[in-house]
Amino acid sequence: MTDDQQVLDGHGVAAALLDDWRILMGALHARFRTGSFAKGFAFVERIAAEADKADHHPDIDLRYGFVHIRSTSHDAGGVTERDVRLARVISELADGLGLTPETAKLQVVEVGLDSADAAEVKPFWAAVLGLSDSAKHDDELVDPDGLLPTLWFQETDRHDPPRQRFHFDVRVPPEQAEARIRAAIEAGGTLVSDDRAPRFWVLSDAQGNKACITTWLGRDGDHV
Repeated sequence: MTDDQQVLDGHGVAAALLDDWRILMGALHARFRTGSFAKGFAFVERIAAEADKADHHPDIDLRYGFVHIRSTSHDAGGVTERDVRLARVISELADGLGLTPETAKLQVVEVGLDSADAAEVKPFWAAVLGLSDSAKHDDELVDPDGLLPTLWFQETDRHDPPRQRFHFDVRVPPEQAEARIRAAIEAGGTLVSDDRAPRFWVLSDAQGNKACITTWLGRDGDHV
C-alpha cells in the first residue's frame, strides 16, 4: 500500500502540522474568514485550479463571509497524504489572499437514535431521509453527497414509545412527497396523520419514533 492509499488517524494528521486544519469524522476540515463573497469566490476558483492539477477534489461550501473546505480520499475511506498535500496548498492560497483560518468554528454533527433493534427501523430512516448504508459501520446511515448528518443507532433496552422531545422534519419538493412517504411505509413505517397535508405528513417507524415529510404548499412567508 502506498502513502497515498494509507489512511491517517488523528495522530498522523497531527504530525503533519496542518495548523489551519482539523480531522473530523474521517475528513480534513478547514474554514477561512473571507470578509466578502467576491474574495471567497476568488479563493474557490484558485482551489479548483489546484484541485484539478492534483486530480483530487475537496467539498467546498462558499458563504458570504467564509469558505468551508472538507477533504477526504473516498477510494481509501479516510484521510491520506493526498489530502494533506492539498490542505497545505489551500492554506498557502488562503495566506496569499490574507484570509483568516477559523478552526474554533469547525464541527461535524451526527444524530444518534436509541433503538433496541436497529435492523427493524434502519430501512425506515434510510427511506425517510434518503440515506444509504455505511460501508464501514453497520449501525450507521450516511449521505453519500455529504449534505446530511450521519444517523447512527445506539443500542438500548426495548421500551414503550417515548414522548419525543425532537424529531426530523424533512422538507422535499411537493412532487417528491408521495414517493418519499410510500418508500417509508414500504420500509416498515406507518402513516400517523395526514390531517395537515400537503404542509406535512406524520410518519412513525416500527418503534414509535416519528418524523414528518413536509412541503412548502399551504405555507406563507418565511416558512416556504
